[in-house]
Amino acid sequence: MTDLNVNIIKDDALWLSPDDAEALARGTHGNPFALLGVHACGDEDAESCLLRVYLPGALGVDVLDRDTGERRCSLTGIQIPGLFAGRLPHVAPYRLRIRWPGGEQETEDPYSFGLLLGEMDLYLIGEGNHRNLGHCLGAQPMEVDGVSGVRFAVWAPNARRVSVVGKFNAWDGRRHVMRLRHPAGVWELFVPRLGPGEVYKYEILDAHGTLALKADPVALATETPPHTSSVVADTTPFAWHDAEWIAQRGEHQAPDRPMSIYEVHAASWRKHGGHDGVTYSWRDLAEHLIPYVLDMGFTHVELLPIMEHPFGGSWGYQPLGQFAPSGRFGKPEDFAYFVDACHQAGLGVILDWVPAHFPTDPHGLARFDGTALYEYEHPYEGFHQDWNTYIYNLGRREVHGFMLASALHWLRHFHIDALRVDAVASMLYRNYSRNEGEWIPNRYGGQENLEAIEFLRHLNEVVHEEVPGASVIAEESTAWPGVTQPTHDGGLGFAYKWNMGWMHDTLEYISKDPVYRSYAHNELTFPMVYAFSEKYVLPISHDEVVHGKGSLIGKMPGDEWQQFANLRAYLSTMWTQPGKKLLFMGCEFGQWREWSHDRELDWSLLGEPHHAGIQRLVGDLNRLYQEETPLHERDTEPEGFAWVVGDDSANSVFAWLRWNLIGEPVLVVANMTPVPRYDYRLGVPTMGPWEEIFNSDAERYGGTNLGNMGQIQAQDTPLHGQTASVSLTLPPLGVLVLRPAS
Repeated sequence: MTDLNVNIIKDDALWLSPDDAEALARGTHGNPFALLGVHACGDEDAESCLLRVYLPGALGVDVLDRDTGERRCSLTGIQIPGLFAGRLPHVAPYRLRIRWPGGEQETEDPYSFGLLLGEMDLYLIGEGNHRNLGHCLGAQPMEVDGVSGVRFAVWAPNARRVSVVGKFNAWDGRRHVMRLRHPAGVWELFVPRLGPGEVYKYEILDAHGTLALKADPVALATETPPHTSSVVADTTPFAWHDAEWIAQRGEHQAPDRPMSIYEVHAASWRKHGGHDGVTYSWRDLAEHLIPYVLDMGFTHVELLPIMEHPFGGSWGYQPLGQFAPSGRFGKPEDFAYFVDACHQAGLGVILDWVPAHFPTDPHGLARFDGTALYEYEHPYEGFHQDWNTYIYNLGRREVHGFMLASALHWLRHFHIDALRVDAVASMLYRNYSRNEGEWIPNRYGGQENLEAIEFLRHLNEVVHEEVPGASVIAEESTAWPGVTQPTHDGGLGFAYKWNMGWMHDTLEYISKDPVYRSYAHNELTFPMVYAFSEKYVLPISHDEVVHGKGSLIGKMPGDEWQQFANLRAYLSTMWTQPGKKLLFMGCEFGQWREWSHDRELDWSLLGEPHHAGIQRLVGDLNRLYQEETPLHERDTEPEGFAWVVGDDSANSVFAWLRWNLIGEPVLVVANMTPVPRYDYRLGVPTMGPWEEIFNSDAERYGGTNLGNMGQIQAQDTPLHGQTASVSLTLPPLGVLVLRPAS
């Protein structure tokens, strides 16, 4: 075949070396930009240039003028099927008209575009300091040289070849081989005429010559599981309406403000059609979850991880899409809509975030380019035996930067108010859950994971600097010192820490038959010994109602009445002790069944008086907690709390005072037996009438309505180190809250 501008048969300059041609055909060539696209002729004809394209399966290719559409020439097949070449009389913008067996396609040549990522971006990626990876790597819709398309970029420094594949190229890794940018190890390619919604993966010829299909580590959207491909996201900026909330959110999460958190697993809170129905979308949750949480009086919603995760049974705690909201609930803009709606309603949003480990699924980060890229190489460092997951090598600067950028992405791009960092203890210790001889000490011979400690400190410093008002909360289950101390004082810098000791001790106490509680009295008093060593959240989380532990109401001893009374007393104690509050969904109405991620909560129980009573109690506790400043203003100050009676183990009675910043008190009294106590005298700091402002035994909660008729007179009888005292009727398994009358 000949053309006025092409003479293939006699033009040896168009031909590739046999090795290059074979490498293209086999899909092993790592630098197609050296062969394809426009190149100088390298002969006496300096006015013309060479053009080669490799399009396996194509029947023919015409070259068109990009501006006018006029045909400039036809290319001729050479050497291997799908390789076309020709000589152009001059360099000018062009596009290709490709004849496929199923029809024609017009598009620009991906190999006609120059370098894409700037040197500063590459430098920052290599140094682990790129704070905006979600808009640098991954799939970015954009215009290049006036042509719309998608720029793909992925870090895979040890790969021999990386291609972007999808329906647009019949998943053929020979079609869109990417360019490697040294020394950052980033592969890039601009694919013209693609746009949002396109499904893709990376085909990687790894360091060992093995082919693998990988999802994009920095994908902003994903297919709905069980499908595993990445999706080109619409990066049009979301129109936010929460400026007023963002300006004040730091105040809503300050140590002297009430924080009452409703923990939610988005896939199982409610479903369309009941237990086996369709999962609510983000817009469904905005319509139904937000008014429910507001009505219950919570200040924040905390979501179990909603980053894309392949296995729903992990509840999100084995994520692979550290930049992508799960496709289970809608598009990324739908998640932004949910957060925006929360903020407009006055609710904060906390996300669980998992920088400790990731799953071994072959389409994910595991051995991404054939090497331990994201994980430690040695299994004693890089494999978590408890969860069968890989452990991030946070000592590698690119991985450190990847996870830091993920955290900032959720806080900045989606306006998240706080991240709750999962499994911090597993990050801090190299010997976490390992037997002797199965872990590698740090460079000083110790058990501390120095790289993870540095990362956590850096994370908290960067969030504090770059996202004012946002917080980071640690789930840390050991006695590691200074978790919530500032980094400049040697701490880790978290805003709050989950108080796992409080949770374990108090649940151990309340689960005992009241007859034996006198022997375990210290389980309810001991947590106050260290209550002010950190800034704490008191958590009754999903972890306490799964894996055979039963429901929260199921932990309570006695007959049904006593179980509900115990639960009312327990929750009332939790809400009146120092520390922010967190309660997992379903616990607020006493769900009997252990939580299952596969079905919705048992909402029908609210038709029964006892369950409706628990729900009313939690709502009233939230309002009491917010309205009575002594219950929250000095949460982190020992001066804000004092035992009145902490040693009455014989009667299992506890009493304590809480003070606000101007010295106003409330008195809390808990009777942890089913026996009423009459004429129980307690010391109080002021004379005059004291109002009973809360009684967990009230009839509206399902109790016996035993109490003090709304008010009691303090007498001039000093007791318990206080200047006056009151004589109270203590309801069975009940908690009272009193304050001086206005």
